[in-house]
Amino acid sequence: MLSIKGLINKWLEVYYPQNYVLRYPFTGTLIISIFTFGFTSLYKPFNVHPTKVLSFETTMAFYSFLSGIIIYLAVKTMKAVKYFSKEKEWTVFKEIVSVLIILFFLGLAIYFLGFLIESEPTASRWNISTFFNSIGSAFLIGIIPLLFFSAINYRYLFTPVISYNEINTEAGPGKLPSEDLIQITSQLKKEELRFYPREFIYAESDGNYVIFYLDKNNVVKKEIIRNSINSIEQQLSGIPYFIRIHRAFIVNLKKVRSKQGNTLGYLIKLSGTDVKIPVSRQNARIFNHHSALYHN
Repeated sequence: MLSIKGLINKWLEVYYPQNYVLRYPFTGTLIISIFTFGFTSLYKPFNVHPTKVLSFETTMAFYSFLSGIIIYLAVKTMKAVKYFSKEKEWTVFKEIVSVLIILFFLGLAIYFLGFLIESEPTASRWNISTFFNSIGSAFLIGIIPLLFFSAINYRYLFTPVISYNEINTEAGPGKLPSEDLIQITSQLKKEELRFYPREFIYAESDGNYVIFYLDKNNVVKKEIIRNSINSIEQQLSGIPYFIRIHRAFIVNLKKVRSKQGNTLGYLIKLSGTDVKIPVSRQNARIFNHHSALYHN
């Protein structure tokens, strides 16, 4: 039987969808900036005050939007770190750590921006008390939108996992004969990729490239081709059980082993891999409709 510490550690390693601010840094930090400006303008917390040359609202606008720029740069830097770069390997622990890092950088931004924005002497701010006050203010204000972004994915911790039985990859409506090869073209004229429909597991967008995961004799192999996920979706559009479930993923519905979540979004597992792939809210209904044709 696991100890309390063991249970906590196990819970922290549970997969959890990545925070919205990390997935969409520009819009995420913009929302935080707008929220911070609105909150400070309406409630005037922490005895904040205007400068000698700027109104209170203008002062708060400078703080909020300059802080947003710094948070954006911090998020982009954090995503460049290998530990935080893989959305598919996100966990509860990484989610908590990322939120704390964002809040810390928000506090740093508030502290150092004070030297530029406020009119009080530099010496009066250059002390440990003001530094911790800035960090505390950042946590008290920024925790609200960040916790909201994290909490909206709570359902993945409590919804049951629905498993599917293995099916014949040639079964179901719209089947293609196994001898028909699929040929994927690339933006590079000399590059191409060929595989049978039954071999395709999923494809993932990675910048200017798309990574294909193929089942070659029960061994999953990665093939990378230079192209956009939109172009790949068009090239695979003739196969009804290959569908796009997310802005970055196209999957083989016949390979789906399980799903977890609800119509607000699912996490699915595919044969040959333990990676959890998200089904976006916009694609959840389409996913349910099409997957029902291949899984009873």
